[in-house]
Amino acid sequence: MKTKCLIVDDEPLAIDALSMLIQKFEDLEIAGVCSDAFQAHEFLRTHQIDLMFLDIQMPEISGINFLESLPSPPHVIFTTAHREYALDAFELNVVDYLLKPISQQRLMKAINKYYQLAIGRGHMNVDKTMTEETIDKFLYVKADRKTVKIPIHDILFIEGLKDYVRIITTDQNVITHKSLADLEQTLPESAFSRVHRSYIVALDKITSFTAEDVEIGKEEIPIGRTYKNAVLKKLGTNPDQ
Repeated sequence: MKTKCLIVDDEPLAIDALSMLIQKFEDLEIAGVCSDAFQAHEFLRTHQIDLMFLDIQMPEISGINFLESLPSPPHVIFTTAHREYALDAFELNVVDYLLKPISQQRLMKAINKYYQLAIGRGHMNVDKTMTEETIDKFLYVKADRKTVKIPIHDILFIEGLKDYVRIITTDQNVITHKSLADLEQTLPESAFSRVHRSYIVALDKITSFTAEDVEIGKEEIPIGRTYKNAVLKKLGTNPDQ
């Protein structure tokens, strides 16, 4: 079953932008849209919602006050243009706090947090065999003035090139204006590893390795000294031996 989502926001443009991003996730379904806390309260009373995207500054009742009033709220991701409410928001145990304008990559990271929380608490409306690989299905990046959709399980490795990165997959190379640090935060930690200041690799694509490098097919990728211990531990080798 899909995760049922509710958007609560008083700005039509913000609703449209967020709806377009959410629709790219096959496992999410927008069950409703409300423009204020009163509509949202009534909607939650009559519908089962798994995840609520909640704006903070709304007429009459703020998103924070609304959430505080709910006895059994769904999981919540705050969406706001204001940074100053972050501490108050996280004290309410929300999933994440997204600043507008929201990017696809940042939303993906928030959705992944939700999945991990929902699965851990047994509240996930999906098959129990769902793994991190099925959760993190795609990476969305800008390249050649287009948004390119890259299946995460197809990524072999990623190379940093100053202000750009080169994403090498099983069937394409994509160069995009991003940093390795951003991608390192986005990709599932159990499936990828930073092995060098200039490289991230897919662990299951490694065909052989030494203490100095890893091989993915015919590519030899160096292991940096500062990453060596962590990489070898991930590969099941004691770095001290």
